[in-house]
Amino acid sequence: MLKCISASQVVQGMYVHKLDGAWIDHGFWKTSFLLSHAEDVQRLRDAPVRAVWIDTQKGCDISLSIAPSPEQTVQPLAAPSRLVVAEPVDIKAEVARAVKLCAVAKRAVIEMFGDLRMGRAVEPTQAAALVDEISQSILRHPHALISLARLKTANEYTYMHSVAVSGLMIALAHQLDLAPPLVQEAGLAGLFHDVGKMAVPEPILNKPGALTDGEFGVVRKHPVLGTDLLRQSPRISALVLDVCLHHHEKCDGSGYPHGLVQDQISLLAQMGAVCDVYDAVTSERPYKHAWGPAEAIQKMAEWKGHFDERVFQAFVRCVGIYPVGALVRLESGRIAVVLEQNPLSLLTPVVKVFFSARSGLPVTQTVVNLAKQPDKIVGRALAEEWGFKQVDELWCGITRGKGSYFD
Repeated sequence: MLKCISASQVVQGMYVHKLDGAWIDHGFWKTSFLLSHAEDVQRLRDAPVRAVWIDTQKGCDISLSIAPSPEQTVQPLAAPSRLVVAEPVDIKAEVARAVKLCAVAKRAVIEMFGDLRMGRAVEPTQAAALVDEISQSILRHPHALISLARLKTANEYTYMHSVAVSGLMIALAHQLDLAPPLVQEAGLAGLFHDVGKMAVPEPILNKPGALTDGEFGVVRKHPVLGTDLLRQSPRISALVLDVCLHHHEKCDGSGYPHGLVQDQISLLAQMGAVCDVYDAVTSERPYKHAWGPAEAIQKMAEWKGHFDERVFQAFVRCVGIYPVGALVRLESGRIAVVLEQNPLSLLTPVVKVFFSARSGLPVTQTVVNLAKQPDKIVGRALAEEWGFKQVDELWCGITRGKGSYFD
């Protein structure tokens, strides 16, 4: 039997059927679950949840000593409505929201991957709810979440990489004008593409030095291992399984595990290959420093035979030649960080000027729309060459201490 109660009335042992409130606000990513831990009970009581639907056949009932008010008595359960796409917002507003979303998403991915590792199936509707939230963020601002997720720490890479690739896949699917069901599948595929890393020993996965041939052979097994894990969840689609299995294939046949060539690789797997590599090379890892986003685009463009050309060009249109957060040097001798893309010209983004390369001194921070100014980009700038620290604060507007943005 389903009952609607207030969040203050929940107790350990209840089975939550549905939460009445914004998913990003309450932080419980599952649509239904047993309240088996006291800390979850307290978190739910403290959350901005209007009401809680409980299933008394799967968990305990509300205590009879607590008299419900009229609005808390049994009501017909309304079908959950789809999220309504909000109006576009500026990047700082969406970054503030994306920080919260990424924290919840990281916990969700940790739990989903843990379930798969233990042989338990993943409920696709719960994963779909997470992908919906990521999609809504991308639609409000196409660069906020995917640029923010790039700022993951090395020790949270495995989980935040999945969130980042999901966001990149969704943005790329929109750029390719795929149908909404395929956009959703692309997001799910990004979320699960690297689940096989759960079966790779951690000392190999996080080794700070170069891998031996034997160790690299173990890592190369992760697409097959991940696909085997996902097959335990019968409602995971064949499209998602295909991306998990083939996101390391290359168009020239030099990829793995099957050495597929060009048209043998599905569109979603080709998309997964680009998105996976971009987030990997722009992320801090135990064995290498992150490339800047503009440096990554330039180097990836030089890898002939690696990516499908049409998919890669669509990806560049999606993130920009100089992606948000990239450092650039202007003809005027100033150094700036990219804030926004210009949809009409990838070479004239909106930037924030903050340093003079000629004098070697900071200058007054000024936002410049290069489409409307005589100045122009003459090349990339590297933070380490100039000794810049915490450059990301200039575009995202938030400060990270010693830990993660997403704790």
